[in-house]
Amino acid sequence: MPHQDEGPRGGAPRNRSGDTSLTLGVVALVGSFIPVIGDFVAAPLGLLALVLGALGIWNNERGLATNFGASVIGATLGALALFIVLLMFAVTR
Repeated sequence: MPHQDEGPRGGAPRNRSGDTSLTLGVVALVGSFIPVIGDFVAAPLGLLALVLGALGIWNNERGLATNFGASVIGATLGALALFIVLLMFAVTR
């Protein structure tokens, strides 16, 4: 029976950035529809979700993480939240 690889090389996978990105992306997307909260809470959280999602994708490509889907979804939700905040800012100002 051949040996099957059960995860990334070098110990436990570093999935924290991708999981955090997903959580922050969801919170930022929900907060982006509320005008005052969107300006002060959702924009920084969306930017942070985008950065952490990119870091999670980079870790996955290097073989250090196993949660590619969560990283991509978190980065996408963060970018979408930023877009909605900017759109709401442009419409209301």
